[in-house]
Order: sequence, then C-alpha cells, then structure tokens
Amino acid sequence: MSKSIFITGTGTDIGKTYVTGLIVKKLKEAGENAAYYKAAMSGNDRRADGSLIPGDALFVKKTSGIEQPLEQMCPYIYENAYSPHLASRIEGNPVEMDVVKEGYKNVCEKYDYITMEGSGGILCPICFDEAKIQLEDIIHELDMPSIMIADAGLGTINSVVLTVEYMKSHDLPIKGIIFNNYHPGNVMEDDNIFMCEYMTGIKTLAKVRKYDKELDIDVELLKGLYS
Repeated sequence: MSKSIFITGTGTDIGKTYVTGLIVKKLKEAGENAAYYKAAMSGNDRRADGSLIPGDALFVKKTSGIEQPLEQMCPYIYENAYSPHLASRIEGNPVEMDVVKEGYKNVCEKYDYITMEGSGGILCPICFDEAKIQLEDIIHELDMPSIMIADAGLGTINSVVLTVEYMKSHDLPIKGIIFNNYHPGNVMEDDNIFMCEYMTGIKTLAKVRKYDKELDIDVELLKGLYS
C-alpha cells in the first residue's frame, strides 16, 4: 500500500521544488519505489513542438533520478507564471478535483512513496471559476499530512507561525519543518529556527544549505513521516 506526504511552504519561491527533489532522491537512493506528484504547475516553458514542459516535475526527476514518466507527475500545466486559478482561467483549462484525484490514484497504484508538492503557499487558490478549489481542499481530499518548507532567513518567524496557525485551525497536520537557505553558524538563522519551534511546537526535520545535493535526515525517519 502506498504512502504519501504533502510539501507546502510559507510562500512562493521558498524552495519547495528544490527540497522536494532532495526528499525524493533520498528515498530513491534508499531503494524505495518513490514518485512525485503536483496538481497544477504554472510558469512553464514550451518545447519546439509547442507542448508545455512541466518544469518542477522535470527538476525533481533530474535531481532524484527517478524513472517515473513526466506525464504521470502533473495533470495541469500552465504557461503563465501566475497562481493556478488565474493561469487556468487565461489558458482555458481549469483544474477539476476529480482529475487531480484520478492522477493521484494512478500514481499510488504504481509507487510506494508519493511526495506531492503544492503550489505557492497554503492559501494558494487552485481554481476560482465555477468550482472553487483551494490548495487545502486537495490536501483534505487526498488525506495526507504535510511537511512545511521555510526560508531560514529574516522574516521567517512571522511567516512560519502564521502558516502553522492557519494549518492547525483548518485541521491540516504538519509533520515538521525543513528550513532552506540555511547558513551554519549564522546566529540569526539559528535563533529563527529556535523561535519557530518554540512558538509553533513543530519540530525541525532538516536544514538545507544553498546548493546542497543531499538531505541531511535519517531515511527511516523520513519514511516514517509518510502515511
């Protein structure tokens, strides 16, 4: 039976895709049958034939070394670098929950550990047309816990605490926080991490430095976060 985890963040461009690649790589190198999934992906380039390249999926695939086909990784791919609800409205292909669930089900049938990445932060709207779908709706529908990605630098205390409080109040379980762009020995960043743990009660799972190629976490601990 497959297990999964959701990767969310305190905002856009916080490093979710980068860290997700390292997570999937860790599982792959431990011999696990790992996969990646994302409901909607914006800001993608086109191939010479005009088809869209799912950039985040391609990055995770290259970083992790998994053999999962790109076609299985994301049902909705958009060119415009906007929130999915706006990109889909402009491009005429709004997200449907049933399609997201079907794609996820198909991945679960083939792989044992599914790492699903969110779009933007936890409040990111996915569809705002006839259907109203928020990112949290997808997490609830697929019934999975989350790992939060946050920047280690200035301002992170506020963004981490607000995100955690929102998720707690909306019954979205958080397994832990991974801090990105960490500089060992930086007194401010170390204090940020301490204060985030103190103010939220959520533990730090790992600290990722810029250009890290490996995730410094015990693989059995990592596997235990999936459910």
